[in-house]
Amino acid sequence: MTKVSNVVDDAGAQYLLRLGDACLVLSHRLSEWCGHAPMLEEDLALGNIALDLLGQARALLTRAGQLQAQAGGPALDEDQLAYLREERHFLNPVLMELPRGDFAFTQTRNLMVACWLLPLWDRLRASSDAEVAAIAGKAVKEVQYHQQHAADWVVRLGDGTEESTRRMQAALAQLWPYVGELFASDDIDAAAQASGLGPSWAELRDDWDSAMAAVLAEAKLPRPQDTPHVYAGRRGVHSEHMGHMLSTMQMLQRTYPGGVW
Repeated sequence: MTKVSNVVDDAGAQYLLRLGDACLVLSHRLSEWCGHAPMLEEDLALGNIALDLLGQARALLTRAGQLQAQAGGPALDEDQLAYLREERHFLNPVLMELPRGDFAFTQTRNLMVACWLLPLWDRLRASSDAEVAAIAGKAVKEVQYHQQHAADWVVRLGDGTEESTRRMQAALAQLWPYVGELFASDDIDAAAQASGLGPSWAELRDDWDSAMAAVLAEAKLPRPQDTPHVYAGRRGVHSEHMGHMLSTMQMLQRTYPGGVW
């Protein structure tokens, strides 16, 4: 099997690929906690959240490949899209690819992403694509748990000891500059919105702000100032961390090209 190019020809496929890549990359980052969480119960919880996101990614990548084929492009399955693309062809927001950090960093990112995914999946249940609507119907239930789990930890750590509060404030400061990309919209979003495939990501901002504000208030954590910079992972422009992550995630395929079970 040889490297494949990005699914860029079909707007619908690219829209789904952006979301699928977001779930895939964050799933891999959470899998890095296996055996390293502060308690056994949390080791299992983070692993299960990673598996939920992986399942969502598999379904979305499969559907993106199908849409690309229907548009006259190459037929690509979930494995080809996950393991045979290069860094510049992944379309996830940069937030998802950042190294796992400490436990406070992980739970803060989990909360940010869940507060973003929940309204997105909720809207996708009304997608004009019946397959996408079905995927969303299952995913929204999973992300409701992800959001509650992360919120519980953010409150517990934010309104906890002096050390846990310090770490939560540091995590918020480090992650906040990457949030803007979750609400950036372009022609791909406009096409998805026009066709009924899914909403523009810009629509999600008010829901995200409201959900985050409620948790931060309970955790007694101040909201950081927004920054004007918007990252461009959705266009394949990633941080220095992405290539290192892919070298691990794609190691088996890189070592044994074309290998199958």
